Amino acid sequence: MAGFDPFSINEEQYTVPMVEKEVLGNSMIQVRFKTAIESGKLKVRVPKKIFAKKVKASAKLVGDAFFLSEADLQLLALALELKTMGYSPSIATDDYSIQNVANQMGIDFTSLATFGIRFRLEWIRYCPACHKRYPADYKHNRCEVCGTELKRKPLRKKLLKR
Repeated sequence: MAGFDPFSINEEQYTVPMVEKEVLGNSMIQVRFKTAIESGKLKVRVPKKIFAKKVKASAKLVGDAFFLSEADLQLLALALELKTMGYSPSIATDDYSIQNVANQMGIDFTSLATFGIRFRLEWIRYCPACHKRYPADYKHNRCEVCGTELKRKPLRKKLLKR
């Protein structure tokens, strides 16, 4: 929401309740957000659980599940739900993990302050000390062998078709 102005767009706009919780700390963004909702410019909608499950599966497939917040997952689920209803949703975000999963699911996205991703990435997590590899959705932040904090790197990358 930081670089997005809902009043500059003429199309229907949707968001999820969790996004409102994320903007509570910034008063200017919060005012813009609340004003957009109160004026009817921005609609808040909870996605159906079936779409959240599909998003989680897609995020796990490309290895971004560990790096998406609950708000990110809900936003992607809402976009997927709207797409199945015949809409052409486009997510406004600079978050590369959201962009990566959106692309994997065939959902458009628009970057606000960055160029956005050029490749869809499939991730793997690894230990930089002992080089043990872990699946992208590994639940822990530290290596089970030596205790070093894990990092991630692309396993595969595919050029986006835009």
